[in-house]
Amino acid sequence: MTVNSGSARYEGFGKDGKGHIWTARGALDAQPYGFASRFEDGPGTNPEELIAAAHASCFTMALSFALARAGFSDGQIDTKADVTLDKDGDGFTVTKSALTLTARVPGADVYADPGATQWFVLSDLGIATMLGTDGLHVTVRHLSDAGAVAGARVDLLSRANAVLAE
Repeated sequence: MTVNSGSARYEGFGKDGKGHIWTARGALDAQPYGFASRFEDGPGTNPEELIAAAHASCFTMALSFALARAGFSDGQIDTKADVTLDKDGDGFTVTKSALTLTARVPGADVYADPGATQWFVLSDLGIATMLGTDGLHVTVRHLSDAGAVAGARVDLLSRANAVLAE
């Protein structure tokens, strides 16, 4: 089992407060964050930006291991995650993490067997995709009981965030 840690300090309260974030390995060392960096265009980082980086890096590493298991040893994978924070009553909720993937895998046949499937957790929803000869299949399930989510809407987006399919 691996245990990694980070810490945060917030001095002052509300909009006037200022925070700093640290990671145990030093990637973040008193990195500033606060209201302006989270809800405006101020300097520093914010929790959703860190979730996006974690989601993109986790997905990318999992895909690289799946490609290695399939016999590939060279290439490049670039993943961008856009995390959406929406107002939820008196608070806020992360409602979406959209991944955009670009990969260069020399020798890969894009029409061969379906690619890797990745489940990720930011809520009670899990999304799985499979590319078959009849098109792209997307399944949305509750992670708590694996039950199908009735009426779930899934949009397939281009790199420029244009809706390619619903």
